[in-house]
Amino acid sequence: MLETIKNYFEHIPSTHRALLLAGGITFFWLVEIAVPLFKFQYNKIKHAGLNLFFTFTTIVINFAFALLMVKASDWTVQQNFGLLHVIQLTPWIEAIVGLLLLDFIGAYLVHMIEHKVKFLWKFHMVHHADTKVDTTTGNRHHPGESVVRAVFAIIAVFILGTPMWMVMVYQSLSVVLTQFNHANIYIPKWFDKTFGLIIVSPNMHRVHHHITRPQTDSNYGNIFSFWDRLLGTYNATPMDQIVYGLDVLDNSKDGSLAYQLKAPFDKTIKSDY
Repeated sequence: MLETIKNYFEHIPSTHRALLLAGGITFFWLVEIAVPLFKFQYNKIKHAGLNLFFTFTTIVINFAFALLMVKASDWTVQQNFGLLHVIQLTPWIEAIVGLLLLDFIGAYLVHMIEHKVKFLWKFHMVHHADTKVDTTTGNRHHPGESVVRAVFAIIAVFILGTPMWMVMVYQSLSVVLTQFNHANIYIPKWFDKTFGLIIVSPNMHRVHHHITRPQTDSNYGNIFSFWDRLLGTYNATPMDQIVYGLDVLDNSKDGSLAYQLKAPFDKTIKSDY
């Protein structure tokens, strides 16, 4: 079975990756309509327009870095370079460890650093600027942040020595979980007490989008929820206390493309919130 997974993701067609992105957004979009948690009074299509613009810029930037990613992965495999080549594991254990550490370095760690480094935080603020978080918010990243995340993904590949099939599995899981944990859907408490111990649920990630600290500086995970629990960054604020947006921004302009693009360079916006 593992060989089948390897063969598929080593040569995964671009159309399949596009369908995963578009299909996931469409699926969770429809679920949001059926069982929303928050009943936002907004034009759902207009709201999605700006977020999908940032989705497009993220795709373009990731495409530009794709060749570097492939070369980095091929080089580590050829040279037996990286953590996965130092420690000898069985194929299945290696795959699981690789996915766990790709998520830790490429998602949790870079996310936490973006909150701690003022220069990076100013780009990441655009993601937090959305006052009506839904599944389209998952890919709302300023182009500057998309570059930072692409660089960290390549660093993760170098550190771990991950083959491309494993990177593709990770990125596919990341796309779907990002759409899921940003989705404005009602999630019962039993889900958080079971599956939520392993994967990041919408309830867990909504806390991260609260307007003020300490909630904003918590729940950094993307795929696996236990990084936050293990490293002391988990927060369980009840859903009825969550307010979206960011207190250092003009939240009335969360739908203004010009404002969002210029926000990282606006010296009147405090970077130390």
